[in-house]
Amino acid sequence: MNTKIKRIAVLTSGGDAPGMNAAIRAVVRSCSYHNLECVGVFRGLQGLIEADFKEMGPRSVKNIINRGGTILKSARSKEFMTKAGRQEAYDNLKEAKIDALVVIGGDGTFTGASVFNEEFDFPIVGIPGTIDNDINGTDYTIGYDTALNTVVEAIDKIRDTANSHNRLFLVEVMGRDAGDIALNAGIGAGAEEILIPEQNLGRDRLIASLKRSKKSGKSSSIVVVAEGDQIGKNIFGLAEYIQQNMDEYEVKVTVLGHIQRGGSPSCYDRVLASRLGVGAVDALLEGKRDVMIGISHSKIVTVPFTEAIKGDNEIDLDLIRVADITSV
Repeated sequence: MNTKIKRIAVLTSGGDAPGMNAAIRAVVRSCSYHNLECVGVFRGLQGLIEADFKEMGPRSVKNIINRGGTILKSARSKEFMTKAGRQEAYDNLKEAKIDALVVIGGDGTFTGASVFNEEFDFPIVGIPGTIDNDINGTDYTIGYDTALNTVVEAIDKIRDTANSHNRLFLVEVMGRDAGDIALNAGIGAGAEEILIPEQNLGRDRLIASLKRSKKSGKSSSIVVVAEGDQIGKNIFGLAEYIQQNMDEYEVKVTVLGHIQRGGSPSCYDRVLASRLGVGAVDALLEGKRDVMIGISHSKIVTVPFTEAIKGDNEIDLDLIRVADITSV
């Protein structure tokens, strides 16, 4: 055990994700279990620069495991991108006698944490919290399962209207650089087509596929579109193109937007967040730093930040095959 660590800070940064509160709770209570002090940092990396700190104990995190969002708030910090900003953050941590830091967020958060560790040799461990599930080295990120369930529930309701009015609905989901939500939710909701950044279906192929679906007897269709898909300039332009080239359907667009980030976390996300929060404190006490705590084949693992953020997360080709087969 690293006996030099007596006081650990925890923060959430970047986009919020359901389950972040469960992770905060696990970190705080794990600190208490090991007789360590815990400090909450409000508004992410910007809170480090402004020394927006608060002492936290086991009762500070009661009744939050079921809450969406993050009680510590989140913010993006341009100041932290500068050397002067990071120096201010380091000075504040030292003045507060904080020995180590747990950051909950995505690749942007981990990139900043890695730079900070390199510059100041300060122990930092990351917990992946993002609905996009686009972090390498972990099978799942906190918030992904809840977001999937939210999307599937929404599409199920949209399909009721699509069936009632012989309509084609384009449903845009989050996923600027990764199609995990679109692909998995599309399969789960029985979508006729799924458009993701990793695979360019092409507009002509999409039209041909929709025409085949109509000819096979389908009276309505759902197309799930990741926001980062490149087929059209945007989803509204794609809808206009389809309407011009296919008069069999009335085309409608639904952008689910930020409802995908909100809501009470699923049981899976609560358990995952709890395991990763405990794992983060364990890792710091074992002397580990500049790593992310992830889950692989149901086991807790540590992954260097440089590996977690390398940006080549691959889509599951088997899922694409499943989507093609089940949508006929």
